[in-house]
Amino acid sequence: MATTSTRLSKQARREQLLNTAVTIVRTRGADGLTLVTLAEAAGVSRPIVYDHFGTRPGLLLALHRRLDERHRAAIAEALQEAGPAVDEVARVISAAYFACATDMPELGAVSAALKGNPEMETIQRELLGGYTDLMAAALLPHSGLAPEALRLRCVGVLGAAEAVAAELNRGRASVDDAVTALTGLIVGGLGTRTDR
Repeated sequence: MATTSTRLSKQARREQLLNTAVTIVRTRGADGLTLVTLAEAAGVSRPIVYDHFGTRPGLLLALHRRLDERHRAAIAEALQEAGPAVDEVARVISAAYFACATDMPELGAVSAALKGNPEMETIQRELLGGYTDLMAAALLPHSGLAPEALRLRCVGVLGAAEAVAAELNRGRASVDDAVTALTGLIVGGLGTRTDR
């Protein structure tokens, strides 16, 4: 067992371990990620990894959170650079959503590995809530709906986005087609003054 001589702060070590975990999932799949394989790949002792994550599900949950945070940060950054037109804002949201499926396959692999984990259900609800809030805030200036109504429509659009992503993953749609479809759903769901 290799150990590293570099002493890192607890937070820096956790970052290193999570970065190494992403690499393992990318190269070996989620099944290849265990506390032991992580310790070996990171060049640290097993107790260090156990101290940070406790169990394999604890590691997978921490990794899922990390990947989702990266995805949400990328969306927030893209929204800051989007033009003021509603179509452009909707297209940025759509492109960022599907970029997760194509540019971050690790997130899908980790999600699949955590299926059935009760803690994962709680985290997924929390993450969906955060994503919904981000989307609703970006769309509110373009909508005639009350904030609560818009948020509920965003929940519905995100459900539709998952269905479109499934078609994309099955090879039944291209990324461009998926982005166009979701953009249309977002713009169509914004509501007019009479929808209040």
